Amino acid sequence: MKKILITGGAGFIGCHVVKLFVEKYPTYTIFNLDALTYAGNLENLRDIEDAPNYHFIKGDITDESFINELFDSHQFDAVIHLAAESHVDRSIMDPLGFVRTNVMGTAVLLNAARRTWKHADGKLFYHVSTDEVYGSLGEEGFFTEETPYDPRSPYSASKASSDHLVSAYHHTYNLPVVVSNCSNNYGSYQFPEKLLPLMINNIVHSKPLPVYGKGDNVRDWLWVEDHARAIDVIFHNGRLGQTYNIGGFNEWKNIDIVHLLCSIMDQKLGRAEGESAKLITFVKDRAGHDKRYAIDATKLNEELGWKPSLQFQEGLEKTVDWYLANTTWVENVTSGAYKHFYEQQYVQR
Repeated sequence: MKKILITGGAGFIGCHVVKLFVEKYPTYTIFNLDALTYAGNLENLRDIEDAPNYHFIKGDITDESFINELFDSHQFDAVIHLAAESHVDRSIMDPLGFVRTNVMGTAVLLNAARRTWKHADGKLFYHVSTDEVYGSLGEEGFFTEETPYDPRSPYSASKASSDHLVSAYHHTYNLPVVVSNCSNNYGSYQFPEKLLPLMINNIVHSKPLPVYGKGDNVRDWLWVEDHARAIDVIFHNGRLGQTYNIGGFNEWKNIDIVHLLCSIMDQKLGRAEGESAKLITFVKDRAGHDKRYAIDATKLNEELGWKPSLQFQEGLEKTVDWYLANTTWVENVTSGAYKHFYEQQYVQR
């Protein structure tokens, strides 16, 4: 009967992980810790909020005294650490905010776990990270778990720092840890500052579709529910001290994915083919925009048997269907204090 603390569980990826663990493991008690910033939304968890093995805690991972009290009170058996500032454009505007949350917040959690876990048996600190820590690829090759770190933005640098801290606590203090680095996630409940939900919402309202540069930056896309399944597998079967890359084996140029999305949206909205594509607007490229990411998830597949469940077009259509069926959710999360920022059209991780 494990007590598991999941940080950032009201966010995009976190809510899928929380729901999976709450529903799949009724003997686990899941504590969801989230500061409920702009991207954290308890509406994402409505269907499990009354589950007997689920508890929500509002709090900030950088608050050391609060975190220490939390660990003392609940004596967690494991941490799945997803809480992070995650948008590259925001990190360019406010790098220190990313350092505080992603680096200092991770250090606070690691210290609390180290202090509380006098015996490591059955304990685990699972740190969820990003492929962006590896930097940028050329036309060929893939990121593996042995790829040297080469972060290019304040966001990726902050995540690289937190990855190194987790590894250091494992080697220095024998803290039981595991790390995963994932590619671009897509699916339901993603805040509409990221590429796909922003484009979907803009197409619905016939607003411009801003694409950085020539749109030839390449990303590997991962269905968020497949990511949650991978976290489940790694949490239960991953080797301590190891890193696992999670990718969709699914590379797309930004401009190609926008064109595909426009075609799907034209069909869903009953518009003439090509109508939505007329909204595409090329804008000045982002500073330090990495050219290409591509994950080699062979280790995860061969050691733990995980592989993606969906072909990309199927997943993309499911994503479109969800956002079209949940326009009230979109309106709620894009209004209020962050509406002005959202309307500036910062996009594309």
